[in-house]
Amino acid sequence: MKRFKIPEIYQSSLIKGVHTFRDKTDPRKKDFRATQLSFGTLKFVIARSFGFCYGVENAVERSYRAVNENPGKNIYLLSQMIHNPDVNADLLSQGIRFIMDTSGNQLIDWDEVTSDDIVIIPAFGTSIETKELLAEKGIEFKTYDTTCPFVTRVWKRAEQLGAKNYNLIIHGKYNHEETKATFSHSLQNAEAIVVKDMNEAILLADFVKGKISKEEFNQIFEGKFSKDFNPEIHLEQVGVINQTTMLATETAEIAAYISSVYKEKYGANYKAHIADTRDTLCYATNENQDSTVEMLKNDADIAIVVGGYNSSNTSHLVELCEEELPTYYIANSSEIKSDSEIHHYNFRTKEMHTTSDFLKGNSTIMITSGASCPDSVLNEVIEKIVGFHSEVSTNEDALKTLQILN
Repeated sequence: MKRFKIPEIYQSSLIKGVHTFRDKTDPRKKDFRATQLSFGTLKFVIARSFGFCYGVENAVERSYRAVNENPGKNIYLLSQMIHNPDVNADLLSQGIRFIMDTSGNQLIDWDEVTSDDIVIIPAFGTSIETKELLAEKGIEFKTYDTTCPFVTRVWKRAEQLGAKNYNLIIHGKYNHEETKATFSHSLQNAEAIVVKDMNEAILLADFVKGKISKEEFNQIFEGKFSKDFNPEIHLEQVGVINQTTMLATETAEIAAYISSVYKEKYGANYKAHIADTRDTLCYATNENQDSTVEMLKNDADIAIVVGGYNSSNTSHLVELCEEELPTYYIANSSEIKSDSEIHHYNFRTKEMHTTSDFLKGNSTIMITSGASCPDSVLNEVIEKIVGFHSEVSTNEDALKTLQILN
């Protein structure tokens, strides 16, 4: 696999040591068992796969290359390059400006952007309409298009399905940049509708089963389907694709459920009405989630998940951990205020909470991070927690304790 040039500020000798230890015996990441790292009596159970994925590393490298290769020029990102506050803050400090926020609100008027400027397309990709706008303004955007190749793979699959007269059910968050981009690309060859979760998939299936009317369907999914989408016509033949950072098991469950509904409706001929789209799932999302599931088979007192609060893939790791033990979702080490206070995020209510005595009596901590979280940020979290304990080993001593948990 290609190696990217990642700025040193995002690297960590401690986390690199963990990666190196595992990669020696498992370079292809087929063994999802967790790793244990000990600082005296304090133990960290670390997921096998975590942190920067291929698509994020590609986006980071290209964005910093854009800065280095274009001194004196205005450099813009369409929106946040990835959903991590530390990375985006550093990009802003380099002089890069965001044209839109994560909700698509305009921060910089398009009239200010000229053909002499550099525009970076973020890892999530962008819509057909935005690419057309850039082309009309004479902006060459392909050089710094950091769209994740696994996102473009979904777009290609959507194109293939559309060519075979399938319409698309997109499992994703409708307002997420990636889903917006996938929705736009899908409409080149098909009609499309977005479902957020299994609950919405069931509501969609209720129409297929004849349990709700077209009017009720349109009301439930208002704003989440293409302009010409007609459920009476466009749900006759479908394929399920996804926002690559969604919970992979939920995408599979939704696809399996929709398939079962079509089997019940169409009988033996049901496969002519629903396509097999398992190949659109992102390997990195799968690996991080599978590694978290495997990590959770071990004993621990608490779990800490590190990543941006608007990071979809990170929130799904939190979701998995919360099912098993007390879990704290933090953006970086600054949320750990002391050995008795941690500020953490509830992604469901979008509120910050404070928990006291979170480390009291807790000597084993599960830890992982989202696909847009730098190793350096995870390292800082570990070192801050270690700093609260009187019995402290050095990072070098801790790396000698590494072991794979059964």
